[in-house]
Amino acid sequence: MGERPVRERLCDFLEVDCGLSPDEAVAEAERCLQCKKPSCVKGCPVEIDIPAFIARIADRDFSAAARIIKDDNLLPAVCGRVCPQEVQCEGECILGVKDSPVRIGALERFAADYEREQGFVVPPLAGPTGKLVAIVGSGPAGLTAAAELARAGHSVTVFESLHEAGGVLMYGIPAFRLPKDVVQAEIDQLRKMGVEIRTNHLAGASVPVPELLAYDAVFIGTGAGLPFFMNIPGEQLNGVYSANEFLTRVNLMHAERFPEYDTPVRHAGRVVVVGGGNVAMDAARVARRLGARVTLVYRRREEDLPARRAEVVRAREEGVEFALCANPVRVLGTNFVTGVECVRMEMCEIDESGRPEPTPVGGSNFVIDADMVIQAIGQGPNPLLIRKLGGIRYGRKGNIVVDEEGRSSLDRVYAAGDVATGAATVILAMGGAKKAARAIDRMLRDDRKGH
Repeated sequence: MGERPVRERLCDFLEVDCGLSPDEAVAEAERCLQCKKPSCVKGCPVEIDIPAFIARIADRDFSAAARIIKDDNLLPAVCGRVCPQEVQCEGECILGVKDSPVRIGALERFAADYEREQGFVVPPLAGPTGKLVAIVGSGPAGLTAAAELARAGHSVTVFESLHEAGGVLMYGIPAFRLPKDVVQAEIDQLRKMGVEIRTNHLAGASVPVPELLAYDAVFIGTGAGLPFFMNIPGEQLNGVYSANEFLTRVNLMHAERFPEYDTPVRHAGRVVVVGGGNVAMDAARVARRLGARVTLVYRRREEDLPARRAEVVRAREEGVEFALCANPVRVLGTNFVTGVECVRMEMCEIDESGRPEPTPVGGSNFVIDADMVIQAIGQGPNPLLIRKLGGIRYGRKGNIVVDEEGRSSLDRVYAAGDVATGAATVILAMGGAKKAARAIDRMLRDDRKGH
């Protein structure tokens, strides 16, 4: 896909990727070998019939392509933009052995964008079952579960604590990667399917637990919104943010347009971002758009960066500086941040992830001048609701313990996505939510048979 020039995109939050034209999409679709045993489908957590929708694009029947995708995924415009296709469906494409794989993600995005421009068609819904399902959280897991259960004929109510639905799709991922009107359009589609979404409703507080458990089934998809910190000296100084807070202020609460919107954010001259994942890249690229000089500090080598390669490349293009094999040990300053003291790291023995374990190099300390620090070293499930659900099992990191179909230790309570797995990808959250929704549907239909 074409990309907007760096000098242009640094001045706004508009989408970087330009998408495929119809002719480009057809040409790419024609590269598909239409394998009899398509390994690409096995690589898709939501099991889209990839060869079928690509064949429709090759035939220029773009609406049919979108319908095929939505048989298995009602958020295709989102997934086409943010899924790590390179290690999932595209990573399994047989063409990738000797050539570049079919650009499945770009084709999914194309079909979804085409349908949105032409006008959504509400998918067929099963007859009403009379069963009521509560969904807690409106991120990718919650929206997927809501879509699947509404399609099965159940009455679905989604409770969202924030003032807009979408979860991490709205507050976590910047608009230049995932435009908010795209997310909103796919949420509006769920409303047309009869899903009720109640924003500003905090489960466990404004929605008491007994009220929640009165539903015929409950699905928890509250994600991983509790940020982790390094617990180093100086973290209490003004100018230290978690990536979660920083991105929420800008992505959801429009802090970049203060005082037009009344949520402020520090506009710093020098920013240090700690971490190497997609969230770190997002924070660094947002800070660049706010005018800062940005240094990203990561304790391993470049080849160990967990972020998608495309995001690393774009961050470099946009002027983010990388301090690799380095780790912060102290934030400097009195009341406000003035710098970050780091230590060099050397790669030693291989750890459980298959990567070399970084070890500090004695006497290698150095300082990076900064007036803002953003920590993007991971996040876990928020315990607010989980701890109030008496009897529910949760793991060492606060995640709800579930079986392969999303069942928790509480009767009729299911969970999927980051609240169950820990922080992962959008598409893995959706895949888990689909399995849980199927299990909920079977349980509710068995109830009807029993009566």
